[in-house]
Parts: sequence; structure tokens; C-alpha cells
Amino acid sequence: MHLTRRTLIAVSFALTVAFTPSAAVFAASPAPAKGEHGMVVTAQHLATEVGVDVLKKGGNAVDAAVAVGYALAVVYPNAGNIGGGGFMTIRLKDGRSTFIDFRERAPLAATKTMYLDKEGKPIKGASLDGYLAVGVPGSVAGFEMARERYGTLSR
Repeated sequence: MHLTRRTLIAVSFALTVAFTPSAAVFAASPAPAKGEHGMVVTAQHLATEVGVDVLKKGGNAVDAAVAVGYALAVVYPNAGNIGGGGFMTIRLKDGRSTFIDFRERAPLAATKTMYLDKEGKPIKGASLDGYLAVGVPGSVAGFEMARERYGTLSR
């Protein structure tokens, strides 16, 4: 079978059109989601439900965020967990913003020279692998600080 250049172009075009997803596949939802009194969005539906429940019980956004943080540690630990750390930016009702840094910290016994050998040269990989590479998690302390300072629900 001999194919002309014109036939090859037509077939290529037809296959491209047939196998190219329509714009609808890549389009955003038709209308943005809007919340009248609050909204919770997470990577895992059960964690989202936890946040929504907190809002329904009268909690504010910080209460919901803290609850979601704990829920994600259980239902989707790769998204965040209590063995790590993080940051939280909070916009207060009066329009001011604040920031909480609860990243992991060095252990109390850490020293300036703990990654150096006897000659003062860096020990390859010492800060990446092994017991010297471990940080003290900050998530629980950060969640609790946020809840105590800016949350509205009691424990």
C-alpha cells in the first residue's frame, strides 16, 4: 500500500484530534467553590470531614487546621505527621497576620562540632543518616501553640 504525503498528513491530524483530550479534561471546575462560613480542603476526605466537623461545632479556622493536622497524621501520614514539623500562617479576624514556625529542632545535646571528625573536617553523610541526623519533631508543639493562642475551642 502506497501512502501519499497528503494521506499521511490527514491520518496524523485525525489521530491527533482523536487521541488529544478535550479542553474539558484540563479545565478547572466550571465555577470556583465558595464557602459562606468556612471551607476545609485537604488531600484526604476523612481529614477534610474532621475539619468540617470542628467548624460545625463552633471552632474557628485554627481549630480546624489543628484538627486536620492530627487527622492527616493518621489517615495520610505522607502529607504530614506528628513526627515532623511545619509552618502555619494565620490571618486574624482584625486583618493582621501571624506566623508560627514549628520545624524540627536539633536535639538538646547537639553541638557545633558533632558533624566534624577529629581533624575538624565534615563527616560525610553524618547529617543525613544515622542517629546524628535525627531532629526533635515540632508538629505537636506547633499545633498546640496555634490552638492555645488562636483557637476558640477548649481541648
